[in-house]
Amino acid sequence: MKAWEIGDQKDLDSLRMVERDTPIAGHGQAVLAIKACGLNHRDLMIMRGRYGGPKPETQIPLSDASGEVVSVGEGVTNVSPGDMVCATHFTPWISGDYDPSFLRADLGNSMDGMLAERVVVPASCLVKLPSNLTPEQSATLPVAGATVWSCVQVLGQIKAGDTVLMLGTGGVSVFALQIAKMNGARAVITSSSDEKLERMRELGADVSVNYRDNPEWDKEVLEKTGGVDIVVETVGGTLGQSINACAPNGRIGLIGALASGSGQSFMGGLLIKNLVLKGITSGSRAMLEECIAAIEVNGLDPIIDRVFDFDEALEAYKHLDSGSHIGKVVIKVS
Repeated sequence: MKAWEIGDQKDLDSLRMVERDTPIAGHGQAVLAIKACGLNHRDLMIMRGRYGGPKPETQIPLSDASGEVVSVGEGVTNVSPGDMVCATHFTPWISGDYDPSFLRADLGNSMDGMLAERVVVPASCLVKLPSNLTPEQSATLPVAGATVWSCVQVLGQIKAGDTVLMLGTGGVSVFALQIAKMNGARAVITSSSDEKLERMRELGADVSVNYRDNPEWDKEVLEKTGGVDIVVETVGGTLGQSINACAPNGRIGLIGALASGSGQSFMGGLLIKNLVLKGITSGSRAMLEECIAAIEVNGLDPIIDRVFDFDEALEAYKHLDSGSHIGKVVIKVS
């Protein structure tokens, strides 16, 4: 079978296609025929050796994928051959609270990922997919879906009438906008591109702000909304401005890493506004199942910027790296 490996991780060009033996399911495992894979920003960081240190050069990349179960090992009862599924990238995190030990079994990071024609994974991490989504759409869900659900639903306790702030127009932010609108909330989003902001308004954004034209975008958000209730903070270095944009009792899910030198000058706002600030490290299988159930009931269509063929994986990485995308970048495998 064909698979991609991350190589020496000196840059994106380290990515290489290889031939591998087809995997066999052991006890508690399932073999998947991968249909499509989705890319995330951390996949770029891994290729540049900036995410948790160097990996084996033979490691298969990517965490997001949809696939068909082709075989299962002994003891597997939750899925069967023929099921269309996706996997949570923290394979041991079934439900409950996050534990750092999950990092030791993180698809595409600390273990082989999904960019191959066949993969073998623990069956316990698999979630069945709804029939109304294409394989390409389904491949966008595992990381962004679980992360947004953890931030907006679990931490944010979103309800109709809330105001939710998203930063940028990447996969997580766009999906968070869709989830916000699905819950009857107001959506606020920032970008440096007026063209992208126009697309966000088409998707339902109630307030859009160009942060390049207005570096003090937080003041504009505060003026137009009276303060936001939930922030999907994907940048980190903007945390002070996100705090300033919040209404009293707001909730901030910190998904992006904090920029160096950000200091603590903004901490007074946490106290004065009685805000909740929580680090978000993706989500559990239970969160992803809830998210997918909500998507199916509400008919939500994940936003895909572009689909690349399997042999165009490097071009897909470079397209994501360009920052020109809106929503998710996807690789079609089979």
